[in-house]
Amino acid sequence: MEQLWVSNHQHEMSEWCVYILRCSDESLYTGITNDIDKRLDKHQRGVGAKYTRGRGPLVLVYRMIMPDKSSALKEEYRIKQLTKKKKLELIGGALGG
Repeated sequence: MEQLWVSNHQHEMSEWCVYILRCSDESLYTGITNDIDKRLDKHQRGVGAKYTRGRGPLVLVYRMIMPDKSSALKEEYRIKQLTKKKKLELIGGALGG
């Protein structure tokens, strides 16, 4: 599984993050977690979100560490309101592209 980590921070279990997955059908899924490795494993095994079931393989294309769960939820909501084009711009900007 290809993984792209977009953060300069070391991952810790207590850190909340917002992440975006690219599905095999080129759709994007946005979520939050405080354990990215465990959450990605669940998505890959088809026991994560209903949306991602059957859409694998999944690729982590964006991750942003947030200070707390509340901030992560707010950022997740903000990202989910964006068009796919704007989400791709967000991902591209985080990559420096």
